[in-house]
Amino acid sequence: MKKKRIIFAAGAVALLFAVTSTKPVDSQNYPKSTVKTKRVNKYKDKIGDYESDNLTLKAETDLIKDKTEEAKEKLAKKPGSKTSQTTSTKETASAKSKQTDLASLTYSGQLSTEVNNNQPDFSQSDLSTSRGAWQTYGNLDSLNRATTANAMLNQSLMPTAKREPLHWDPTGWHNKRISSGWLYNRSHLIGYQLTGQNNNPKNLITGTEEMNVSGMLPYENEVADYLKESSNNYVRYRVKPIFKGDELLARGVQMEAKSVGSNAVSFNVYVFNVQPGVVLNYSDGTSRVQN
Repeated sequence: MKKKRIIFAAGAVALLFAVTSTKPVDSQNYPKSTVKTKRVNKYKDKIGDYESDNLTLKAETDLIKDKTEEAKEKLAKKPGSKTSQTTSTKETASAKSKQTDLASLTYSGQLSTEVNNNQPDFSQSDLSTSRGAWQTYGNLDSLNRATTANAMLNQSLMPTAKREPLHWDPTGWHNKRISSGWLYNRSHLIGYQLTGQNNNPKNLITGTEEMNVSGMLPYENEVADYLKESSNNYVRYRVKPIFKGDELLARGVQMEAKSVGSNAVSFNVYVFNVQPGVVLNYSDGTSRVQN
């Protein structure tokens, strides 16, 4: 019996040694892991663009959640908003004549300002709905810059599909991280939520997050909210990027909107392409963070 116990103990020790001396699994011996790693490396340089342009539904949702309250507050203070009828708008500088050279305006802390006394410059024929809903985009100019975007907006143009990734780099695209996030967005002249127009070079410019989210989005939301009220609602819409000379980064955008058959939506505003704490070089889109 004693001899059997000794043999059993020796066997147990051998088994324990075999288990503890087993080499760890080398993950590189597994092709699936290698392929996955290569894929990650291949696309890791694209992550910055994906984040800055909200290329996933989750990112878009997060942006709206984070910015909605702020945008609503700013909308109430903005010239041209249907909720803005206070004397504060009269105290800010505004381009009241449609002949004003918008590119020469100087930003002084007010992100948007009225143009032509806030009256959109549409003729009666411009407001006709005989063609139904439509959208057109001007050709890129000789410097490859977007020129203008026009539409007769209606619920029928509004997208239901998830937005696809953006891959077009507009003129002046020199993006980088700053303290608040990414400096630039690929800014749609006519917002994606209004027409579903996405990867169209004629509809994209380089815009700061301040201009795109705090400046343009409140006006776009006002239009979108009205369109969602009824399939019979139409809004004539026009957005024009304002460049100075041969500069590649727009100084701002002019946004005009007029609801057809009502005054529910009516504005003509200029939104500055600026970012707090950053000095922009409009000639090429490079930038410098202020100390």
